[in-house]
Amino acid sequence: MTIAPADAARQSLAAIRVGLAALLFIHGAARVAFDGVGPFGGFLDARGFPFGLGLAWAVTAFELVAMPLLAWGRWVAPIALVASALYACGIWLVHAPAGWFVVGLGRNGMEYSVLIILCLLALAWAHRDGANRRPMP
Repeated sequence: MTIAPADAARQSLAAIRVGLAALLFIHGAARVAFDGVGPFGGFLDARGFPFGLGLAWAVTAFELVAMPLLAWGRWVAPIALVASALYACGIWLVHAPAGWFVVGLGRNGMEYSVLIILCLLALAWAHRDGANRRPMP
């Protein structure tokens, strides 16, 4: 059985989309399950953000609501762009000061977040025309 290049590309994008959605959903779910929203809000307050707890809940709610939609192939470009912006803020606030490496030569660096952003931006680019708003396999 031969798979057409266009079908292989769609399947590859779908795998990246569903995998990213799962990772980012788990990120938000773990924050709720392990009482991390409050400390996240306190962190934001300490950095000068107004309504830190409200922002923490907004980010968490976004991860829990938008990621299943992303996995399903709905509103891919806008969701991917918002998630990219959130992860860029995470790099700015947390990961860049720790350097590049997540483990090994460093701790808590930005390499993982950069990869997530690149994948999200690739998804946004692939769905930029809105033609792929229907669920994809």
